[in-house]
Amino acid sequence: MIDDRSGVRRGPLQPGEWVRLTDSKGRRHSIRLEKGREFHTNKGAIAHDDLLGRDEGFTVTSTGGADYLVFRPLLSEFVVSMPRGAAVVYPKDAAQIVAMADVFPGARVVEAGAGSGALTCWLLRAVGPTGWVSSYERRPEFADVARRNVAQFFGGPDADPTAEAHPRWRLTVADLAEEPPAEEPGSVDRVVLDMLAPWECVGDVADALAPGGIVVAYVATTTQLGRIVETLRAQGEFTEPQPWETLVREWHVEGLAVRPSHRMNGHTGFLVTARRMAPGNRAPRKKRRPAPGAYGPDYTGPRPAGLPADVVDEPFQD
Repeated sequence: MIDDRSGVRRGPLQPGEWVRLTDSKGRRHSIRLEKGREFHTNKGAIAHDDLLGRDEGFTVTSTGGADYLVFRPLLSEFVVSMPRGAAVVYPKDAAQIVAMADVFPGARVVEAGAGSGALTCWLLRAVGPTGWVSSYERRPEFADVARRNVAQFFGGPDADPTAEAHPRWRLTVADLAEEPPAEEPGSVDRVVLDMLAPWECVGDVADALAPGGIVVAYVATTTQLGRIVETLRAQGEFTEPQPWETLVREWHVEGLAVRPSHRMNGHTGFLVTARRMAPGNRAPRKKRRPAPGAYGPDYTGPRPAGLPADVVDEPFQD
């Protein structure tokens, strides 16, 4: 059973559903259940019929004697194993986007760069049945992958592949940097920019956002980070941009051996948020002295409003 297009399924496992098998060493396998089929591992085979009709959260033993834990995949597990066109937004960053952009039930969200649909799934779950997500993807092949992934997660095993992937989602094949969003000006609560050059559409984002709305940019490199932050400052109708990144480190805990894991989820991308001021209003400029050479002769990007192009290593003026 599917719970109100949330992607959450309850009850016995059914044909067409995906499950995740985890062995004693933590190795995971995702399989789509079909009657009469078998899943083969180096520890023997597992019959799909042995899984069908049972409630998730049980252990199955392969013909080679290996035990596997059986659960339906969580969204955080689904997005890292689903088919990809573009790189996915990993769960640690998706969680930060939903939380720090304050994506709420009923929110009206524009997403630029649907990629493979990972962040789209998180946004659709966050806005609930009363909000909507409008995604833009400039590459048709990526849009097709995103559409299939969203349909697979939310539609369930009996979903019609020709039907819409989600009733609160609209996917448009277009480049937001070349044409403004189709939404009415001032009607959007949140804008998420997951694209190569998000600074190219800051003006259109400002027009689309309602006063108090939030823009969040997800970029991979320090060069992109600097450019989007400075562009938001120079645009003048956003609050001071807040950039950060998130690192996640697991811990090994066994008896007296309590230590950080040797592996961690390190850098995946930078996040930047800023809030839209009311039209015609500007946020007070943050008083700070640029680092030496910050706006020197080699700098060609946007400059904060009020800073002359020939000013080098001078404090901001009130």
